[in-house]
Amino acid sequence: MKFVKMHGAGNDYVYIDCFRQTVEEPERLAREISDRHFGVGGDGMILIEPSKQADVKMRIFNADGSEAEMCGNGVRCVAKYAFDHGLVDRTEITIETGAGNLPLTMFANAREHIDKVRVNMGAPRLTRGELPMVGAAHEQVINMELEVLDRTFQITCVSMGNPHCVIYVDDVANFPVQRYGQAIENHELFPRRINVEFVEILSPNEVRQRTWERGAGETQACGTGSSAVTVAGVLTGRTKGKLLNHLTGGDLEMEWDGKNAVFMTGPAVEVFSGEYIPR
Repeated sequence: MKFVKMHGAGNDYVYIDCFRQTVEEPERLAREISDRHFGVGGDGMILIEPSKQADVKMRIFNADGSEAEMCGNGVRCVAKYAFDHGLVDRTEITIETGAGNLPLTMFANAREHIDKVRVNMGAPRLTRGELPMVGAAHEQVINMELEVLDRTFQITCVSMGNPHCVIYVDDVANFPVQRYGQAIENHELFPRRINVEFVEILSPNEVRQRTWERGAGETQACGTGSSAVTVAGVLTGRTKGKLLNHLTGGDLEMEWDGKNAVFMTGPAVEVFSGEYIPR
């Protein structure tokens, strides 16, 4: 099984080109290949497939084998792979995802390889029904109090095709992300579990974020999570619509006008390629 290891701001996945090979039992393979001790290692596995409605299609599987709808860092890397490896010959393409078809613009470096990608992440979905979340389907969740373990948080929930719970904290570097992230991910309010963003505000246009990702644990970055944080900041009046987000693995440039699509610009890096022998 030929693969390529890539990351966007440290959010790393194992990518498999399904134009040239076939993957059977992707859930099982994702668990195997994502293992950082016995496999290649990564936050999950992404399949790059032909599409009938876009230039290419991506399917994303978390490290625990569960399939997710979308990954903002992953979709940038899919665009880079498609261009650098000859699946497309244009720097403006559309990628089919579980959250819809997303337009992307790629930027090449001096070696004519893609190193930066701007993604139209689509419009945020703000109701409980769209997340999904228990409660009145039409209701938005903005600054709602949620008791978890020994603390009460104010949460704002946003779907970017996959669900996110945004929480603001004073010192994100020293916050116990694993303890509370895992508890919130599996809270009974979220029937399909949820991703959790812990955010420290540095200024109205700058934040620092750590992410607890459902099915993967804490990750170095999360593009859909950064999009949700941008939206939550505007909805709660904490930050502006143009935002520089410092994630553990790197920075993302974010923009939302308060109504329409969220735009995200960030890196896409190919680390290495190889062959994996499934167990």
